[in-house]
Amino acid sequence: MEFPQWVKDRVVARQGCLHPYDELPAARLAVVVVDMQQYFTLPGYQGECAPARAIIGPVNRLCDAVRAAGGTIVWVQTASDNADSFWSHHHRVMLTPERSARRLETLRRDSPGFALHPDLRPHDSDLRVVKRFYSAMAPGSSELEPLLRGRGVDTLLIAGTVTNVCCESTARDAMMRDFRSIMVDDALAAVTPAEHENALHGWIMFFGDVLSVDEAAARLRPARPAEKAA
Repeated sequence: MEFPQWVKDRVVARQGCLHPYDELPAARLAVVVVDMQQYFTLPGYQGECAPARAIIGPVNRLCDAVRAAGGTIVWVQTASDNADSFWSHHHRVMLTPERSARRLETLRRDSPGFALHPDLRPHDSDLRVVKRFYSAMAPGSSELEPLLRGRGVDTLLIAGTVTNVCCESTARDAMMRDFRSIMVDDALAAVTPAEHENALHGWIMFFGDVLSVDEAAARLRPARPAEKAA
């Protein structure tokens, strides 16, 4: 992604360079793929983000590269089960009654909307995490953080949809928890290009790095056999 000069100037003034991570040791790295579910990617669903269908190929390529290098892949999926109770403000105030009912019905774990898009290529060795809120790192949302800590992961590549909602929320909270957090711009999608770009402008200025799939893959340092994730 090509950033405006004013963004690059502010980043360099703050941290001394535009991209701080010359090397990404795969043994300590995880790709966190957020919400690439049918509810968010297929036509007809309330949560559809149509541009997310265009990033399925890049997401698969990123996961293949990191998996082959010995890193960890995590597929994060949102579930709406009982969300009208534990996230009542969101469902009663921030959604109309109709939209709330549709979300609760079509994003349950037993609903087709919960499933990953069929063109994605998860492996049996990959991790699966279910989250309850926008951020998978928010308290009480998921088991993502302890799973990553248990594997010695300290660096995250964030992919998925929507860039400026669940992906950015998860990435920001990860950064606050002291993970090196990188948004992978061509493996992320928002409803509009402006939302995607504005989110990544704010992200790189204050929170972490932004790389493309190819840039991230080029920085990978393959894990030695003894380091590879179980």
